[in-house]
Amino acid sequence: MKMTKPNEDSRCSALTKRGKPCRAAPTEGGLCFFHANPKKAAELGRIGGRKNGRVMVGSNPLPELDSATAVRDAVKRLISDVYGGRLHPRTAAGLAPLLQLQMRAIEKADFEQRLAKVEKQLVRLRASLEDAEREKDRPSGMADAYQKRPSQAVKPSGSADGLTADKS
Repeated sequence: MKMTKPNEDSRCSALTKRGKPCRAAPTEGGLCFFHANPKKAAELGRIGGRKNGRVMVGSNPLPELDSATAVRDAVKRLISDVYGGRLHPRTAAGLAPLLQLQMRAIEKADFEQRLAKVEKQLVRLRASLEDAEREKDRPSGMADAYQKRPSQAVKPSGSADGLTADKS
């Protein structure tokens, strides 16, 4: 089976920038649309470039993402911008993993701060318990002796008023 070349009449008669024959379908003049209209190719390229640009004119920069609330608000704004056509979905899709990473970093930092606070409280609690144990084990002073010794009652002698002494 012999391979045949496509009919050269069904191809553009111009050459590409590399010097090879253009393979596009010709219009009535024998050239393809872009070789017949070279300014149109540049215009369409500019439109496509503006459409695919990453920076949107008039878009507000993201706020400082230093708290979970700030990240949540940024995500809400991005969703609104995509829905309103102010942000390309691909741009938002590229930001999503970064926002998720920022949220995890905030959560970890918050956890570490809370853990440090609990550890400080634990150290204080241990110190106060040790102080209480030392107080308990300390030899009692004179003031403690009076408080711990039961009061001794004076036993009255035979008289009714208890003031007269027994002479026996």
